[in-house]
Amino acid sequence: MARPRSPSRDKAKQLWLESGKSRLLKDIAEELQVSEEQVRKWKNQDRWDKVTLPNGNSNVTKHKHIKKDKEKAIANEVEQVIENPDLTDKQRLFCCLYIKCFNAVKAYQKAYGVDYITACGNASKLLKSIEIKNEIQRLKQNRLNREMLTEEDIFQKYMDIAFADITDYVEFGRETVPVMGPFGPIVVKDEKTGKKIEIKKEINVVRFRESIEIDGTLISEIKQGKDGASIKLADRMKALQWISDHMDLATAEQKARIEVLKSKVIQKDEVKEQVQDWKAAIIEIAKRRSEKTDGRAD
Repeated sequence: MARPRSPSRDKAKQLWLESGKSRLLKDIAEELQVSEEQVRKWKNQDRWDKVTLPNGNSNVTKHKHIKKDKEKAIANEVEQVIENPDLTDKQRLFCCLYIKCFNAVKAYQKAYGVDYITACGNASKLLKSIEIKNEIQRLKQNRLNREMLTEEDIFQKYMDIAFADITDYVEFGRETVPVMGPFGPIVVKDEKTGKKIEIKKEINVVRFRESIEIDGTLISEIKQGKDGASIKLADRMKALQWISDHMDLATAEQKARIEVLKSKVIQKDEVKEQVQDWKAAIIEIAKRRSEKTDGRAD
């Protein structure tokens, strides 16, 4: 007589799919209280990458009809995403991850397993694909990510707010541009070559990234004023306080990431303090020299 199918087998697959195929097998094994090797065996035997969502059997706990209908509708949506014939496996995973964080670089890193620099160069290119745009738009409309919101998702959102990087939203620096007159760029004659050349100047430049490339849920305000456009991110201090009060909701991976991010912030603060100390020392030296010069003049 065949051994009955373990309920944890289907549950493991469900947890993996609901995470956008990004959750670690060891975390799933820990939640279900089975070995990581067992979860890995189920994944290979049931061909999770092929993805055929469980339609229920005698081992699955029965729920109310209303809840069953709702879960079936969500399952159908997930199946449509993953079975989209126009996308590769990694593109499907990218779409599922992107709709959860709205950060193209982060989604690309997780989907393709590449470093930050590579993701920065390729994520925007992937978003220009018509098939990718259509899939992301469909996911937005169906609000798939809201239906699958978990405590882990909520904690992750507060982490994103607390450690948001402004360079994910704007590009800034200095740029050389032509000096403009009433009739266009101002040109002068080069004394050596006799050719006409444009007069250049260096200016400060700030550019917003395209909305499809960023996580818009982390922005609290965008406004256009007399001095130009400005962007304001969600309150970082409130998010940090929330994280401090709800550390019990964090997974082991999230706790480890928080420690890494905190260490980076501390390092940046130490560098800033060193720069400030250096500036103060320079000012003090200049002040002393000025006092000596004034004394000699007297």
